[in-house]
Amino acid sequence: MQKSLKKYFPVFALPTVAAFCVSFLIPFVMGLYLSFCKFTTIKKVSFVGIKNFVAIFADEGFLNALWFTVKFTVVSVITINVLAFVLAYILTRGLKGTNLFRTTFFTPNLIGGIVLGYIWQIIINGVLKYFDVTITYSAKYGFWGLVILMNWQLIGYMMIIYIAGIQNIPKDLIDSAAVDGAGRLKTLTNVTIPMVMPSVTICLFLTLTNSFKLFDQNYALTDGAPNGETQMLALNIFKSFYNTSGSKGTGQAKAVIFFLIVGVIAFIQLVATRNKEVEN
Repeated sequence: MQKSLKKYFPVFALPTVAAFCVSFLIPFVMGLYLSFCKFTTIKKVSFVGIKNFVAIFADEGFLNALWFTVKFTVVSVITINVLAFVLAYILTRGLKGTNLFRTTFFTPNLIGGIVLGYIWQIIINGVLKYFDVTITYSAKYGFWGLVILMNWQLIGYMMIIYIAGIQNIPKDLIDSAAVDGAGRLKTLTNVTIPMVMPSVTICLFLTLTNSFKLFDQNYALTDGAPNGETQMLALNIFKSFYNTSGSKGTGQAKAVIFFLIVGVIAFIQLVATRNKEVEN
């Protein structure tokens, strides 16, 4: 049996490997190379070294988008995970209608980003019209609009992951804490949260990467208005690559920097939270 598997393994693995190379590996390597080039099409390429990378750090629009993205990510990661955990904790207390509430809170995650952005644009502008402004009037409206949208979309998804983590805690630990005289708060801080750290790792990773990579919702809700002040990194890269004339190399260099930033931060987060996980 093992000999047969080894014999036919290349046959079964080849389609997957080929698809991976064609759809990811080759474009990724080409993208790295093009970030060091000046080009308008991939047939008209001239190598310019690190000039593209020097140019983007002198680009005020890129730096503003980076700072806006960092602020948005910090606020979104904290609010989403805190609210999702609170909901998960409440819905694992044996309340009536728990399944209905879980379904209701999870549903927004099924809506596409563009549709979600336009829906919340209508809702927020409907509220702001009483103050004679729109969401694009000030960057603070766009910022908090994006935070509200992101929370509404992801809280239910993260809540399901936290519920799974809480339900996986051995009942013996909860009973032992009760016997030792621990109240609900002590049980929460000393038993529940440490035991649910694997779920925290997953949820932090998902919210961190999704917040940094946000594009559809940003494009639909504000499109970077006013004056690019609510433009996030993904939207800034898109506009640099497709909405500007001349070389595309700068936009490609931004994409490489974006990839490195997300990769490094996500890796640090995974290492930091995994070190706090407790084995059952």
